[in-house]
Amino acid sequence: MTVTSVPPAANSATSSPLHTLADHPRPDRPCVTELRLSAFAGHRRAGFVLGPVTLFAGGSGCGKTSALRAYEALARLGGGAEVGEVFPDAADCVPERARPDAQRRRGFRIGCTADGPEGPVRLDVAVQAEPELRIVGERLTAGGLVLLETALRDPSRRTVQAAWHTAGSAPVTRAPLPDDRLGTALLPLRVAGKTDGQRRVLAAAEQMVVALRSVFACDPRPGRMRAPAPLGSGLLLGGCDNLADVLWRTRAECTRRHAQLVEVVRAGCAGPVADVLAEPLGDGTVQALLDRGDGLRTALRRLGDGELRYLALALVLLTGPGVLAVDTAGEVPAAMQTLTVLADGFDRSLDPRQRRELLRLAVRTAGRGHIRVVAAVSDASWATGAGPVTVVHLEP
Repeated sequence: MTVTSVPPAANSATSSPLHTLADHPRPDRPCVTELRLSAFAGHRRAGFVLGPVTLFAGGSGCGKTSALRAYEALARLGGGAEVGEVFPDAADCVPERARPDAQRRRGFRIGCTADGPEGPVRLDVAVQAEPELRIVGERLTAGGLVLLETALRDPSRRTVQAAWHTAGSAPVTRAPLPDDRLGTALLPLRVAGKTDGQRRVLAAAEQMVVALRSVFACDPRPGRMRAPAPLGSGLLLGGCDNLADVLWRTRAECTRRHAQLVEVVRAGCAGPVADVLAEPLGDGTVQALLDRGDGLRTALRRLGDGELRYLALALVLLTGPGVLAVDTAGEVPAAMQTLTVLADGFDRSLDPRQRRELLRLAVRTAGRGHIRVVAAVSDASWATGAGPVTVVHLEP
């Protein structure tokens, strides 16, 4: 039994950090090892340690989806997205009972820790949702030293005042930064790197950005997967709508991984499975099929929701950024990056056998170091015996 079971954490004002980061060994590649939801949706003062495979478990309304949403939001901000793109419904992220201040301002706070060569680096972000959406505060710290800090000084300006560590003739450098983007992601464009302090700031910011990017948020939608997909549609979408086209591509590109996919599908789908393939229909689309090995081919549209979700999640876990629609750090070698799969409803529509097989696959792929999995499940009792899994129990 290698499941790390974290005690239930209520999404209330009494929530608190669940573990210390010392409970996990330092990763070789930059990756997010802790998610903090200081005040976000139904979470208050909550902190969650993330392992290579982490399951957020709990009933409806406990905050599993909002935790994954906060992680994805940080990833997009780390990639340079504007806050309005990341939070189109920002008011829904404000804790329900949060009271506005004298200027009628309300907002939310999220953060994370990225571990890697620079050691643990913390990022905390304060977002004002009302009356105007903007990033009003940000802090990047490492080893107890504040490397970057921003604050809203003049609400009439669309900037925040930033100060970053210099350790030169002046201890800090001050300059305005836009209030609609994450300052950490902008530091490489603003810091010269001439002093040891500046170089430390750049290294910490790069580690955080590399850890946050390469995130694939996935929730397969069987209803759309049954339809033929446009041929050459590109990378796999988060809903796996174009699964047939991606199968057409991956089957020819990597026979070893495809053989692994067939083996996993065989273990989780009813009836014999000799191959998983796709064929063009002559109208610019392609459909996916299961080869039963006796001359019969079953179109994926005939499969149940559980089998379709199982197949799609298996394909996600066996591929990478070259196949999935993710925003990678192009300036950093792939060998130094880790893909994080955010899987909402990981166990939805799956039977016990399918859940166990998928979790074993997640543990195997995560064990190689190039992938991490953060998933939401309704119950995690079935995770026993699957391998090293961190389970975070949530309660409404």
